[in-house]
Amino acid sequence: MTERDITPVSRRFPFRVTMAGSTQIIYLALAGVLLVGWVLVAVDGGNFLTLETVVGIQQRSAALGIVAVGQTLAILVGSLDLSVAYLISLTSLVAAEIMAGQDGGILPAVAAVIAVSALIGLVNGLVITRLHVHAFIATLGVALIIRGVVDHLYDGPSGSVPESFQRLGYDRIGPVPVSALLWAAVAVAAWFLLRRTRLGYRIYAVGGDEEVARLSGVRTGRVIVATHVLCSICAGIAGLLLAGRLGAGAPTVGTDGGYDLESIAAVVLGGTALAGGKGGIAGTVGGVLLLAVLDSVFNQLEVNAFFKDVVRGVVIVAAVAVYARRTSRRRSR
Repeated sequence: MTERDITPVSRRFPFRVTMAGSTQIIYLALAGVLLVGWVLVAVDGGNFLTLETVVGIQQRSAALGIVAVGQTLAILVGSLDLSVAYLISLTSLVAAEIMAGQDGGILPAVAAVIAVSALIGLVNGLVITRLHVHAFIATLGVALIIRGVVDHLYDGPSGSVPESFQRLGYDRIGPVPVSALLWAAVAVAAWFLLRRTRLGYRIYAVGGDEEVARLSGVRTGRVIVATHVLCSICAGIAGLLLAGRLGAGAPTVGTDGGYDLESIAAVVLGGTALAGGKGGIAGTVGGVLLLAVLDSVFNQLEVNAFFKDVVRGVVIVAAVAVYARRTSRRRSR
């Protein structure tokens, strides 16, 4: 059987996911958090649903959202990527140093960031597929390598970003920040890839059952490598955004934001199965927004960091438990 025999893959594999249930749950939860947050802030004497708050939520969620979109692709194929946080720091430094405060350096900086990100993703994918190292260990190892390079070369912020590029981080069109529009563009592109292309069908197929996909003619190794390249490119785009927001590159901007675990949490909140093969971009967007709204409520109520982490942990565990229960019920039927 050849690879051509599996077109379209969705007709041969049972892993085409009906994501309506999971997506509805996360957006119902988001609406509930908005309502509860509005009530709590109102009782505290504040006003939650203001233009400033809405813009802040969008800006806060943009970088995480872009990373989470890439993480969704990796998790759907049955993998994950723990190197994204360090890659964000590295690409912010690469971008800021190449730009050097000059408008003429923007395009070379963007090209360099995409190239570096794609190379890191390629390394992740090849270590997983050719050396047969588990994704957790492979991407953690690459993360530590990047960390070593960054710590050796940089002691603090470096480079500078021209004002024209800084607009990416702070400008807005009406109530919508430019950074949110960038996130939306990345999310739509990923949604189209998953729902309308052969690669998208194969990602679900490999994530659902890699061995069945391989026996049906899918080159599973290539699919896994491709998703890791795309995941790393998303992290690189987030690095560009954060460099624009900070005005310089920073060796800890990715790790301080916790973009590795936060992105995985957002993906899981959105209903994507860590085992792969089930989930989608719409749910991930809801998961990112839920985390951003929680942060906004906590900030307005001046909740301490310890309690923030406790509540977010409870929300994530509860969401996974709900999805697991729904899955077990469907199987029992």
